[in-house]
Amino acid sequence: MPDYKLKERMNGIMKSLEKGIRDVFESGRYEAYLDTMSRFHRYSVNNTLLIYLQKPDATLVAGYRSWQERFGRNVKKGEKSIHILAPCPVKQEMIKDVYDENLSPVLDSDGNPVQEHKEVILPAFKPVPVFDVSQTEGEPIPSIVKPLDGSVEDFEEMMETLRRVSPVPITFLPLPGAQDGYYSPGEQKIVLRTDMGNEQTVCAAIHEITHALLHTKIGEKSPATMEVEAESVAYTVCKYFGIETGENSFGYIAAWSKDREVPQLKSSLETITRTSSDLIDRIETTRELLLERQPYEGESEWSEQYGGMEEATQPLEKKEVSAAWSGR
Repeated sequence: MPDYKLKERMNGIMKSLEKGIRDVFESGRYEAYLDTMSRFHRYSVNNTLLIYLQKPDATLVAGYRSWQERFGRNVKKGEKSIHILAPCPVKQEMIKDVYDENLSPVLDSDGNPVQEHKEVILPAFKPVPVFDVSQTEGEPIPSIVKPLDGSVEDFEEMMETLRRVSPVPITFLPLPGAQDGYYSPGEQKIVLRTDMGNEQTVCAAIHEITHALLHTKIGEKSPATMEVEAESVAYTVCKYFGIETGENSFGYIAAWSKDREVPQLKSSLETITRTSSDLIDRIETTRELLLERQPYEGESEWSEQYGGMEEATQPLEKKEVSAAWSGR
């Protein structure tokens, strides 16, 4: 497809993305969602980073009793807590010199500084355990994200293509709660949930591939910006290939942004557009190469074990992908 045609389609897709997110903000579902979110504690930047380092897929975090008393949910047996830092100020008595209004030390009759005992509060912190919503069960939490359950034409071919363009291996495992998948920078792999529908699987795969391409340095961008970028690229690429993910993507992006103007989307538009275009190009090129190859006799179906063909199990080297993306 000529570059100008691709650019036109990309502009149209980005406009539909912005409109879809605005519609979510104006819906009654978003008001119910905000009402629940207002009961969650707002964590500091440092604690947000601590949560991300321990559980990158965490979305809603609260203490053990908070889940019970405020949300009617219980932490599942055997779940490992996430530790954050909570203020724990310490009172301490100190001896301090007394100063007059001119900030000069007050002296007694012998010429010695007058001192007084004063109680001061020193800032201190202690580790406290919290848990993500995926580690709990009980009363439902209002959501503005709808799961996708539609089919995808040539699903196996699309997933094999995504495995080949991914900079890290993709595997499938049972995952807790509503977690669709995650990218692990430390283990250099992407894990997707096994029981998702075709549309949800493709969307989640592109979402995590985007993380693997753009978000390799922890702390370089805020979690909100990373999630908005990843889901925006997933929506754009899926839309290009005729896979409608708006019911899932619009709410997901709105939930992470929490701002009708979606500042993360606007500040990342160039990154989202460039990454989407390059990923589309790579997918189209790889699919053409796959079509040229005829399966050998006895080759197992990809969908049976999410295994794919032998030569497809080797992911592209990260430096090769980085070079391709930075050159666009």
